[in-house]
Formats: sequence, structure tokens, C-alpha cells
Amino acid sequence: MLISNEWLKDYVDAGVPAKDLAERITRTGIEVADIIDYSKDIKNVVVGYVTSKEKHPDADKLNICQVDIGEEELVQIVCGAPNVDENQYVIVAKVGGRLPGGIKIKRAKLRGERSEGMICSLQEIGVSSNVVPKDYENGIFVFPSEVTPGTDALDALYLNDQIMEFDLTPNRADALSMVGTAYEVAALYQTEMTKPNTTLNETETSATDELSVTVDNPEKVPYYSARVVKNVRIAPSPIWMQARLIKAGIRPINNVVDISNYVLLEYGQPLHMFDQDHMGSKDIVVRQANENETMTTLDDTERTLIDTDIVITNGKEPIALAGVMGGDFSEVTDQTMNVVVEGAIFDPVSIRHTSRRLNLRSESSSRFEKGIATEFVNEAVDRACYLLEHYASGEVLKDRVAQGDLGSLVTPIDITAEKVNQTIGFNLSNDEIKAIFEQLGFKTIQNADTLTVYVPSRRKDISIKEDLIEEIARIYGYDNIPSTLPVFDDVTSGKLTDRQYKTRTVKETLEGAGLNQAITYSLVSKDHAKDFALQERPTISLLMPMSEAHSTLRQSLLPHLIEATTYNVARKNKNVRLYEIGRVFFGNGKDELPDEIEYLSGILTGEYVVNTWQGKKEEIDFFIAKGVVDRIAEKLNLDFTYKAGEIKSLHPGRTAIVSLEGKEIGFVGELHPQLAAENDLKRTYVFELDYDAMMQVAVGYINYEPIPKFPGVSRDIAMEVKRDMPSSELLDIIHENGEDILKNTLVFDVYEGEHLEEGKKSVAIRLNYLDTENTLTDERVSKVHDKILEALKAKGATIR
Repeated sequence: MLISNEWLKDYVDAGVPAKDLAERITRTGIEVADIIDYSKDIKNVVVGYVTSKEKHPDADKLNICQVDIGEEELVQIVCGAPNVDENQYVIVAKVGGRLPGGIKIKRAKLRGERSEGMICSLQEIGVSSNVVPKDYENGIFVFPSEVTPGTDALDALYLNDQIMEFDLTPNRADALSMVGTAYEVAALYQTEMTKPNTTLNETETSATDELSVTVDNPEKVPYYSARVVKNVRIAPSPIWMQARLIKAGIRPINNVVDISNYVLLEYGQPLHMFDQDHMGSKDIVVRQANENETMTTLDDTERTLIDTDIVITNGKEPIALAGVMGGDFSEVTDQTMNVVVEGAIFDPVSIRHTSRRLNLRSESSSRFEKGIATEFVNEAVDRACYLLEHYASGEVLKDRVAQGDLGSLVTPIDITAEKVNQTIGFNLSNDEIKAIFEQLGFKTIQNADTLTVYVPSRRKDISIKEDLIEEIARIYGYDNIPSTLPVFDDVTSGKLTDRQYKTRTVKETLEGAGLNQAITYSLVSKDHAKDFALQERPTISLLMPMSEAHSTLRQSLLPHLIEATTYNVARKNKNVRLYEIGRVFFGNGKDELPDEIEYLSGILTGEYVVNTWQGKKEEIDFFIAKGVVDRIAEKLNLDFTYKAGEIKSLHPGRTAIVSLEGKEIGFVGELHPQLAAENDLKRTYVFELDYDAMMQVAVGYINYEPIPKFPGVSRDIAMEVKRDMPSSELLDIIHENGEDILKNTLVFDVYEGEHLEEGKKSVAIRLNYLDTENTLTDERVSKVHDKILEALKAKGATIR
């Protein structure tokens, strides 16, 4: 919303510069995003009167004008505007003047003719071309009425002004109008607020003789009213009205249309004006649209409607799309003489759905969507009739033709000074609180210690007593809230939770291994939502996604990590190592909240050792990725086990399922070659772990053991086993039979190929024996070792 300081002074004068006013408004909850100063960088720009015009002798498109600029002698200005003519009042930049963009006006000769100044268009003095009136869009601006030559042009154009740009939150719809802003300013500066004049000189003829209103859908249209204005004269609006519309970002059209837009900005109440003679009936019928019914709107576009749209009809066909846009054949034109002024309340949800479906966003729809002030509906219509009477020579018929009920114009809320002071720490009396509410325009009645505040309908954001307390804090001043120190009755030292400590440890470990943390979107495309999912569960899709690429909640972190890696590799960053800790989402069926589980995922591609001074370059492989996972387990004192497995989109022979305490919690493996090729990646390795499951394992205290005093013994076993037997199964057999002297094992060689039977492989394992209490004897080691060999043979192993 753009708020003109010059216009605001019609209702309330704070007596402070626009900059100070903007600062005060911002500090009370409405952000002023910018201040637009139309007088900035402009100097020596006045009103001139063109006394004569002659064709330039050496240029077909130039004219030599003699211009009165309020000085003793006329000045000669060469002008190329197609619409310049004698007897016009125009904008003139004098010699020595300045225009926006650093343009300096100097004496010059144009094709041999002296030119002392410049006749300006509105664009040349800083007005955006999209709000310049059509008549002056491609030429200079001409004042519609007489102005004394030499007058400051900015004053004559009402542009010696500063415009505040409000960045409003949805709850402050009241500030989408000049009157609503005036109430706010009056409260901040404790000054009087004057409302616009709505006093009418009505004719004896009643509007009920000219019009009837029927509402078929009162649940969607609680109130609809109309007034009739006869014999209007279509003409340009007065310059002050045009200037105010321009400053608000609206292009002036003619006096009738401009009055409709002017009242919209003034009261925040959207109006619509019909050409009564082209409505096609005396009956206005408001109803739901018929399915696939069509109408042509003011933008000359045929719209196909559905049964949730609200339409204004002449009893037969739609003449307007309620709250969004009017129809083409009932619009106000240069031939319009009789006008019907509509003021209504429409269902905000219906207007929002229609506006969004048809992609028709307008000043009217944006206000209806947020909910309008019912107290201003009839007042805004009367204000429009007043302006039509004074600036379009209209004759206002008496009476209002209406159906429905405006409903309650106020909402009573009880509050006490004790509650206010207890909540925000003030020490305000009932009288001080009452004064604040009355300054806001809220009628307040005191009954003993209770204040009953009647909140007007324009403040739909206030519905409970806590809202009232916030208003008191805003107006009294957030800066006036007293500072207090917390009471420390029971002081405890701050520390990290167990999960926070573990998470920091995990991050330090991964970053120490060369991985960088990534943060990606929780939303993915529907096609990739289940990629790499550890569980087969329903997905959760958004009802209205911003794009198909971000329509469904993810069940794995890897799709976006792959995208990030692809993006980097495509930009010559070929060595990528990323990790992410984030949430995934698994559905629980209709109307049930999803399960949110935190995952830890990583991706590695390219070279792991990249600098020759560190040693030989080393490509990332499966064992580096697995080593990163092992390092995490070691730091968290967890015991991960691995077994070969298959995950869709991973290499079928280079994937391991990770288990913790017998439960599968993730995987580590190589991307499937086809998927890697689709993303222009070389061999790429990923891991994904259920981080919540890892955090739930209680580690407890670490028990340290003394360094053993006695030497250990190592023995190697080489055996032939079936090719499909995992090495982990052999290690389990060894540990089950190793008694208390087997400390650890290591698979150091696996061979498949020549000199072995078909379907067989050779596995070599090193066993380390140690007795912490006594010196090991060969007899005891042999006894345990033989027991292990027998157990392996029983499982089909052939000792080599």
C-alpha cells in the first residue's frame, strides 16, 4: 500500500516530517519499506503557458513555442511532443533546472533555433509510465484547468510529496486504506482524525423505483446494496484526484472510474460502477455461477466460470464477476449518463479461489480476500455518490436498494488494567488504557474495574483480550516496556544435551574427513519422492505446490544431494564430498500426521587425495565411503554390522546394508551406473543412516582397560567357501568359538578365479589372540584355534 503524506493530511496532520512519521509507524508494527520522494532531484520546474506555436523551419517533428513562465519576458522553447499546442498550461523545466536521473537543463540550439528550457512529460519528472493518463502517455502533460504561470509545477501537480510504502502483514488489512492509516496515525500522535465528507443533496426520486436487488446466495453474499446517480458528465478527474491515484500506483481514466478507485483507496471498500442504461434490466440478481457459464470481463477476455464463482447478473446473464472484475457491456464509457454504484460484502474464500483460478489479481480482490470493514460499506458508497455529485455533476437518487444484513459492526471484549499491567509490565490506569482505545477509534465503557472495548469491524485482527493488550503495547510504545532481570532462584549450569553433543561430534568427524555440510529442500518431485527410501510407506503431497519439482515431501535426503553434486560437477568442481542431517517424512494414511525421522546422508565422488604433496592421488571407492560410516560408529561408540544387499538405484554388487543391534538402519554403496550416467557423474558413493535410531542407543560410560603386560599371538586362516557366503558370517562363527582370548579378526584377502572350483572363493582371515592376565601358551592357542577350524568346517569351509 502506497500512502501519500499530502493525502493523509486531509484526515490527520501529525505535524512531523514523513521520515519521522515512517519511523514511528514502523516501530509500532507496520513496516514502512520505502519512502518515495517525488521532489527529490528536481529543481526549477514550473508551470508554463504556451502563447504560440510555430513549425520548426528545418525539422518536421519540432515546434517553436513561446512560453510564459511567470517572468517579464516570454521564453522560446523548441518542443518535439506531438500534442503540444498553444493555450496549454504545461510543465516547464527552466534553464538551470534539474530533472531525475541527473539531467541538467541548459540553453541550447536545436536545428539552429534557440531553446531556453524544456516542456516536460510526466515521465520526465519521475512518474512511472504505467500510471500516466493515456492522453499524455506519448507526449507532454497538459493541465486540465488554468494555473498561474510560474507556479511550482510540483505544487500544481500535488507531487511535492513523500509516499510511504507499507509492507503489510495479512492481519493488518485496515492499513490498506487512507482512513484506516489515519486512525493509526491519530492514535500514535494523540490528535484528531477527520473523516471524509459524505453529505448528499438527494433528489426526490427514489432509487427503489429504478432498481431492485435479489441475493440468491446470502451465505456467500451477506449484504449487497446499490445507489443510483443520474446525469453524470464523463470528463477528466480534477488534477488533485488524478495526482493521488498516480501516487497510489493507479492510472487515471475518467472522473467516474477514478472516483471508484479513489474511494477504494480511501476506505478500503471496493466498489463497482455499472452503466445503468447498458445493464439490460432493472433487476440485479446475485447468485452462484452456473457450471461452464461464460462472460467477457473488462479486459476483453472470455471467462469460463464454475459453480463456486459469485456473479452479479441482470436476472439473465452475468454483468460482473463479484469482487474481481466487471463485465464488458455494462462498463462505464464516455457515453455513460446514469450510474449504479455497488457496495457489497462477499465471502473472502470464494473471492480468493476465483481470483487465483482465473489469475485475476486486482486491488478489489486483494481487499475482499482479507475481509473488508462492514462499517464502511454504506459510507463508502455515499462518499462515491458525493464525489459524483461534485465532480461529475451527478444527481443522487434518494434511498439505498439493499438486501441482507451488515452484521455486527463492533466486537465487545472485556479487559482489566490488572491483566494489561501483569502481561506487559506497565503501570497504566483505567483512564490511560481507555484513552488509548478511544484514540484508536474503539468505543470503551468502564464498569467498575472492567473495561468493555467495542472493536470496530475494520480491525478484524483483534478478537481476544490478548490482541487488545498488544494494541496497548504498540500505541504506548514497545520502547517503554520496562527492562527487568530474570529471577534466579535455582541456577543450573548450561550444557549440551546428549543428542546435541553427539551431533556436534558427528559433524566434526565428517568435516574432518573432508565432507561439507549441505542443506537441501524437504520437497522433491513426486517421481523421486520414494527414491532410496528405507521404508515402504505412503508419501505426502502438497495440495497447491509452487512447482512439480517441489510437490512431495522426501523420504530420502539423497535425491537432492545427487542434484547438488551434479550441479557442482557440471561447473568443473569434480571432487565433491557432501553430507546432510535432515528430516524425511513417511505418511500414515489419510487425515493422519506423517512420521518425521531424522536421517544422516552423504555423497562422495571424484578424488579423495587430490594434492600430490600429500601422496599418490586416490579415487574415492566403496571402502572410503564405508570407512566414513565406520568412523561415525567409532566416534559414537556404536557397533555397526554390514551385509551385502540390494537397493534400487544402487550398484547391485557394491551395496551393503548397515545394521545396529540387529535392526537395519541404512546402507552404504555405489550409485547404479545408469543413474550416475544420467547425472553425468563418474563413480559416486552414497550412504544413508537412520540418525534417530543411532541417537536412541544409550552408550553409557566408557570403561578403560590397562595396557596388557603380556604378548599376543596372531594366526592366519585361509579357506575355501561358497561364493555367496558373506565374510561377516565367517567372522561371526570365529567369534562365537574364540572364547575369551580372541581379541579381534581381520579379513585381509578375498580371491575368486583361477585354480578354484566354480562357485567357490578363497577368504583369508587374521586372528589375534591375547590373554590380559597370563602369558599365552601354544597349547591353549592351538586348542581354541582348532575349535574354530572345526566350527568353520562344519559350515562347509575347506581349510587350505
